[in-house]
Amino acid sequence: MENRISYLSIFGVFAKIGAFTIGGGYAMIPLIQKEIVGRGWLRDEDFPDIIALSQAAPGILAVNISIFVGYKLRGTRGSLVATLGSVLPSFLIILSIAALFTGYQDNPVVIRIFKGIRPVVVALIAVPMVRMMKKACGKWWSWLFLCAAFGLTVFLKISPIYILLCTIVVSLCVAAWNEKRSKKEGEK
Repeated sequence: MENRISYLSIFGVFAKIGAFTIGGGYAMIPLIQKEIVGRGWLRDEDFPDIIALSQAAPGILAVNISIFVGYKLRGTRGSLVATLGSVLPSFLIILSIAALFTGYQDNPVVIRIFKGIRPVVVALIAVPMVRMMKKACGKWWSWLFLCAAFGLTVFLKISPIYILLCTIVVSLCVAAWNEKRSKKEGEK
């Protein structure tokens, strides 16, 4: 299946994503999910992993997603084609806006338009996050971790890096404990 997907299809899908999403980054996630999962290029269960990897890697989220999905579909060339597809429309749009609207950035109408777009971008970011949260938090302890991470980040202003490091340590300890327990049960 992987080699049947043409480079033109990959470019077209990511160009569509790049051209029709306002706000970039997290605002692109719903459209990326719809396009990639909807076409069967990626399973719905794998999508949160791609998002996590893309966030962990340095660089722009949408570009990282393009790289990972393109690579999964067609290897290195696929990642280059997907990345070009997602970046080129935005680059051309921004270039056009810069050329056409130089001098209008202080225009009250332009300012109001961009202020009006902000809530829409927030909604576009929130919807896929809530969907991923529902899928990722199947057990009570997952919800506990989610609430704890949220509280620590929002109310106590603890860096997400420390929260992730602690979660990794706890996860490794639990995995080691489960493995040790299953070995003991296997010996009985």
